[in-house]
Amino acid sequence: MAVLKWLSICLTLFCQGTAAAKPCRWTQFRLGKLNDVSINLLSDMGGLFPLMCAEENVEQMSPEDLYKNTEGEDVSLVALEAMRYVDQLYNNSLTPVTWNRTKLNMFQNVIYRQVQNLELCVVGGVWESSGDGGSVTLKTYFNKLNTVLKEKEHSACAWEIVRMEIRENLVQFKKFIDSRVNL
Repeated sequence: MAVLKWLSICLTLFCQGTAAAKPCRWTQFRLGKLNDVSINLLSDMGGLFPLMCAEENVEQMSPEDLYKNTEGEDVSLVALEAMRYVDQLYNNSLTPVTWNRTKLNMFQNVIYRQVQNLELCVVGGVWESSGDGGSVTLKTYFNKLNTVLKEKEHSACAWEIVRMEIRENLVQFKKFIDSRVNL
């Protein structure tokens, strides 16, 4: 009886270890596609960067190697952290923007859907398991975006800067996903 119990425990631990070692299928097959949709929606919902905002435009805040420091981490963890930041950012006051509301709502829904699916991939989540919220580089970057919104009082131009930055961020994120998921 004790041997049977022992085998049962070993089999359970083995199955859990094997499941944890495999990458999340959703991350492998859907994350990149939804990221592409997000990039297109960001471009389409507001069009070109408005000329009236050109004077307020700050230099690009997104470092070229934003995801380089996350190379040893699980794709699902990094994706969850980044998408949570984007989701939080776009849950701020968007009243002054003149974007296509339908496409804005679609963008917000796609980001929300990514967060929900990534949370299913990552047991416990990034922010619950580590007190600092994961990557310091990502946290610093998104804090800068929040600062731009606050300093410019969530103006339409501040949101255009953030939209441009998030689009660039998602393009970089796509490169990160492609380099990791297709291995």
